[in-house]
Amino acid sequence: QVQLVESGGGLVQAGGSLRLSCAASGRTVSSYAMGWFRQAPGKEREFVAAISWRGDSTYYADSVKGRFAISRDNAKNTVYLQMNSLKPEDTAVYYCAARNWVVRTTTQDYDYWGQGTQVTVSS
Repeated sequence: QVQLVESGGGLVQAGGSLRLSCAASGRTVSSYAMGWFRQAPGKEREFVAAISWRGDSTYYADSVKGRFAISRDNAKNTVYLQMNSLKPEDTAVYYCAARNWVVRTTTQDYDYWGQGTQVTVSS
């Protein structure tokens, strides 16, 4: 079993930055692909970014490409999401997720989920 805990969310003005962290426990996630997803009120959970287990491949939703960056530190069992140039439409609960080996960009492909962290961007 893998437990994931997100942190780093908060309230920020449009144009600002936040860095989310996802700490894994239970077992090492060095062989897991990791993803970030988000869910805004009244909307379905959507893909934001993903990273391969080795960290050599990254994937982004078009809406965040060029503004967000996903990274991982397998020695610390932690994944990060650096969010720059934030917009009000980025407001959502952000979730970290893990799956074995092959990276995917859809929610149903991920096996483990954190509880989420709220990100609110004011205009």
